[in-house]
Amino acid sequence: MKSTTVLPRARVEGLIVNELADETLVYDLERNKAHCLNRRAALVWQQCDGKTTVMQATRSVRGHLNVPVDADLIWLAVKELKRFHLVEGATRSAAVSRRELMLKYAPATLALPVIISIVAPTPAQGASPCSQPTNRADGCPCTDNSQCQGENCSGGICQTL
Repeated sequence: MKSTTVLPRARVEGLIVNELADETLVYDLERNKAHCLNRRAALVWQQCDGKTTVMQATRSVRGHLNVPVDADLIWLAVKELKRFHLVEGATRSAAVSRRELMLKYAPATLALPVIISIVAPTPAQGASPCSQPTNRADGCPCTDNSQCQGENCSGGICQTL
C-alpha cells in the first residue's frame, strides 16, 4: 500500500488512557478490557488521527525511537490496534507478519509494537462480598469475628455458627 495512505483514527470514546514513561495503559469501558501498549505501539496510536499518512507516521516514530522503522512496522501496529478495537475505520490487511518482521529486524526486535490485553472485571464483579471490610459472607477469608456476617471467624474463614 502507498506511503501516502492515511492511517485510521484512534478511538477516544469509552476509553480511559494513562500514559506512563515507556508504555500507555488503556482501559476499554465498553469491553471491560485493559490494554498495555509498549512505547512503539503507543507512538503509532498517537499518529492515528485520520489525517497522518503512513510516511509521516514512519518518520515520527523513527525520530522518537532512533531505530529503523518502515511502513510495515506501522501497519503491523495498526493491525494490532484494530484487533483490540483501539482504532476506527478501515485498515489495510498487513502484508507482512510479525514473524517476518522479527526475522527482518533481528536482533532489534524490541522495535516491534506490542499490545498486551487482559479482561478486567466489571465494577459489579469487583464488588465481591469477600472484599468488604465487615459483614463478609460465609466462605470469605477473615482474621477476626467482627469481619463476618455471623461473627464467626474459624480457621481464617467466615462460617455460620
